[in-house]
Amino acid sequence: MISTKAVKPTLQLAYVKLMMDVVGRGLVMASQVDQEVQQEVAKFPVGYVLSMKVFPHGPQFVARVTESQQLELLSDYKTKPDLTVIFKHVTHAFLVFSFQEGTAQAFANDRIIADGDVSNAIRLVRCLNKIEALILPKSIAALAVKRYPTDLSFKEKISSAKNIYLKVAQSYFNRSE
Repeated sequence: MISTKAVKPTLQLAYVKLMMDVVGRGLVMASQVDQEVQQEVAKFPVGYVLSMKVFPHGPQFVARVTESQQLELLSDYKTKPDLTVIFKHVTHAFLVFSFQEGTAQAFANDRIIADGDVSNAIRLVRCLNKIEALILPKSIAALAVKRYPTDLSFKEKISSAKNIYLKVAQSYFNRSE
């Protein structure tokens, strides 16, 4: 386990900024390729805007549910999202993004707050847990999620991870936002 005191605040911030971007893109791509994430996203109304950020003006991503019930990233969104999941401090985000604490545990430890409908915040956490289970090695994902999915076969994990990683990588080269 990495001590948060051992990592300088500027490095924590840089790491959290990178991970926030990767998680946002991963969530968008998972909404295109993973059936479970697609089912969760389909429960949000079309046009629903969600975000995750570090308080007060730290890194964030903002995504909207499209007509095709997928997520798209928004680059310059100025109004209040329907749901914002807020890390109270960059150190709290670092704990989650370095997989030392799961998102659900961070909520339980009062390191994260949800500004919006709690049931939609839970839905978002389920989506985040699913992408973590898909794209992280099992030993790390088991630390990051409350319950590692027992029905996730190695073949499904590799196939989904490959598709998500490929789409995330492509999104960095096809920036239209």
